[in-house]
Amino acid sequence: MKKEQRIKKNPEFQQVFRHGTSMANRQFVLYRLKKEKQSAFRLGLSVSKKIGNAVVRNQVKRYIRQAFLELTPHLKQDFDYIVIARKPAADIDFFQTKSSLVHVMGKSKVLDKRGVIE
Repeated sequence: MKKEQRIKKNPEFQQVFRHGTSMANRQFVLYRLKKEKQSAFRLGLSVSKKIGNAVVRNQVKRYIRQAFLELTPHLKQDFDYIVIARKPAADIDFFQTKSSLVHVMGKSKVLDKRGVIE
């Protein structure tokens, strides 16, 4: 994922939290905020120390990034997304992570379900 596609700064996170909408399932919370003049989506990740040690947290982040990379053609591009991982996210593999993200994205109506293979 390119640097331009990442949300890193606290004010950017706060803007999405304050003005965006959220949807959640057991593993993840997805915040989204529509940005009119944006050509590609941006992604911010939050994985707490409660999830596990650094190895586990980094693995969860890699899984989320890879799932977003694979789902890019089906995502609405003019949004900022923030994914917050919950504790059960530490115990699932990549395919379950992707399936869970597809579920929460479908609930928040940012995913074109046609052609998405879970």
